[in-house]
Amino acid sequence: MLPFNIRRLRPRLAIRRTLLPWLASLLLAVSLLPVRAEAASAAHAQTHYVTVNGDRIAYRSFGQGSPILFANRMRGTLDTWDPLFLDTLARQHRVITVDYPGVGYSSGRLPDDMAQVAGFLRDFADALKLERFAMLGWSWGGFASQTLLLQEPQRVTHAILVGTNPPGPGQLPIQQVFIERAIKPVNDLADEEVLFFEPKSAFSRAAAKASRERIYARPDVVSRIPDTMEEFQVYFKAASVFREDEAGRRDQLARSRTPLLILCGDNDTSTPGQNWFPLVGQLPNAQLIVYPESGHGPQHQYPELSAEYISRFLARTSR
Repeated sequence: MLPFNIRRLRPRLAIRRTLLPWLASLLLAVSLLPVRAEAASAAHAQTHYVTVNGDRIAYRSFGQGSPILFANRMRGTLDTWDPLFLDTLARQHRVITVDYPGVGYSSGRLPDDMAQVAGFLRDFADALKLERFAMLGWSWGGFASQTLLLQEPQRVTHAILVGTNPPGPGQLPIQQVFIERAIKPVNDLADEEVLFFEPKSAFSRAAAKASRERIYARPDVVSRIPDTMEEFQVYFKAASVFREDEAGRRDQLARSRTPLLILCGDNDTSTPGQNWFPLVGQLPNAQLIVYPESGHGPQHQYPELSAEYISRFLARTSR
């Protein structure tokens, strides 16, 4: 006679055999969680490529939710967005950053006309099968974003315009101190304080240092940044035509029903926020936020606050 009841043991063995595969699957899923969390951050986002008009275009995409397509500043690359700003937005949205043709990791040639830049962004969205999306444009990318929303009003659901100006000539021009720093082949922290922050403010200088450390945590950032006068002239030409506004985009923007969120620093030496004041009262669906003690890159000085403003704007506004 056996010292134990085999009939009672068999159900327990059956339960164990049933549970073991389930437990193994659970442990495997738990072990993968850190990898997934890392992949869903700007610091660990992989660079992908897609062919657009024959060019090999680099982009990064992470986060879940409604898509936001980012249009970058002059000389900006995939690497030069503040990771904290992107990560905060990615909690509620799919963040998509892209390098223009001939910039950063992308092949091709950068267009010198904003209509062509907007056309590229449209074709890139087509390649990613984005039917409707929000645009976020910083500086030069803000010019491109405004052009695209006027070209594709049914596809661009919202526009977030950061450190940029409307079409047409502004009352306040770009300052020489900005131009001198902007065309240096390589910018150090002192340059970035002038270019994107408020160098007279200790708070802003500290934010500049913190933002730079986050950006340069990714290796080899500098090597991908455009650094020749030939490249700069392409940016300048496209911006000049946008400001001349022979296409009448300023009047078109004043009639647009697309929700606009305009984020400005109170001392932007490139695209002064004050240039929006004569127009903002005419815009039927616009909001304007001016940050204190800040410059041309307020989203890098206030990354989490800016992301929160943007997420609420996207959730609570429509045509």
